[in-house]
Amino acid sequence: HIVQSTRAGAAFGLSLVGLVVLANVFKYAAFSFGPRYAAATGTSLLEGYRRQGRIALSAYGLLTLSTMFTVQAAVTLVTAGLAKAVFGIELSVFWISVLLLVLCTSILTLGKYAWLDRIVRVVVVVLTLSTFAATILVLPRVDWSTLGWLPPGELDKKTIFFMAALVGWMPSAIDISVWHSLWTLARREQTGHAPSMEESKLDFDIGYVGTALLALCFIVLGAGVMHGTGATFANTAGGFAGQVVQLYSSVLGAWSTPIIGSAALLVMFSTTLTVTDGFPRAVSTLVARFRSEERPGSVQGADRAYWVALAVLIFGAAAVIGWLLTSLKLLVDVATTLSFLTAPILSFLNHRAVLGEEVTKDKRPGVRLLALSALSIIVQAVFAVYWMWLKFFSA
Repeated sequence: HIVQSTRAGAAFGLSLVGLVVLANVFKYAAFSFGPRYAAATGTSLLEGYRRQGRIALSAYGLLTLSTMFTVQAAVTLVTAGLAKAVFGIELSVFWISVLLLVLCTSILTLGKYAWLDRIVRVVVVVLTLSTFAATILVLPRVDWSTLGWLPPGELDKKTIFFMAALVGWMPSAIDISVWHSLWTLARREQTGHAPSMEESKLDFDIGYVGTALLALCFIVLGAGVMHGTGATFANTAGGFAGQVVQLYSSVLGAWSTPIIGSAALLVMFSTTLTVTDGFPRAVSTLVARFRSEERPGSVQGADRAYWVALAVLIFGAAAVIGWLLTSLKLLVDVATTLSFLTAPILSFLNHRAVLGEEVTKDKRPGVRLLALSALSIIVQAVFAVYWMWLKFFSA
């Protein structure tokens, strides 16, 4: 959201607000099925995939491999840029990124899920409050005449491709639904409390709605401070991060720069930490499911597959960062577009999982939620096919 939503507001004003709202509505069902399945069955969504056959597991594995390095690289590079901007670190962004990946690995090694859970909860609250405050203050500067569903005029390829990249992480990649089911189990293992369906749904809804509101806030910030000024975002991580911090301070005042910069850095660090845990956790559980082995939510411990996947992820992400070091927007667009293209497949697998025989009828989604899920799969698939036609076959 810090990158894509802010870019959307800066480039198009409020023209893409409707698109962001629709994306969050259509993706709601697929995301909610992750914690729902975990609460209903005591296992992760990957068990639901396994019950659909090895083809489903293989599809998830291939989709994960196609996105994991670019996603990890994108969030790490943005975090490194913020660290350089906030602290004025003399090291190159590449080596800051490497140090961040090492730090994330160390935290996960020492603290496992408990530290991850605590860090994320604290820092997200800080940035959320500061973002809401900045958004309220910038409202008088916003050109409300730009509010709409799509940018005015004829849509060109460049705009359509950006819209796809924007939707790709609204509110995030569908992969997160699998991670959410794994984290639900890890939290249950950590606390000893098995959440009811109602508790799990409430926890998910609060996070989901809050994330959607943050997306809208970043669009408003971009629209209020940068739209119509002719200013564009830098293509390097350090330059972009400095502009994001400046975006806040121009609204709240210079006094807010260290606070906002630190909050944005902490949130992006928590995102990097989350992704660093999410991919290996999913891969480890995926390996276990291929072997038809049961795995608890916390798969770190002595699980060799987790640590091997973590090592591969770190080295792969570092390689991608080195390759696209001065092309931040391209890297983020590639990562988000891959998520956009894989969304209909994962949404379909999630839909089938919550209708599996292991989910009792009283814990299955209602008719309206299932209808929304089916409609969203169709819509996502149609637009993914349209994107590929536009990219590879259209003159």
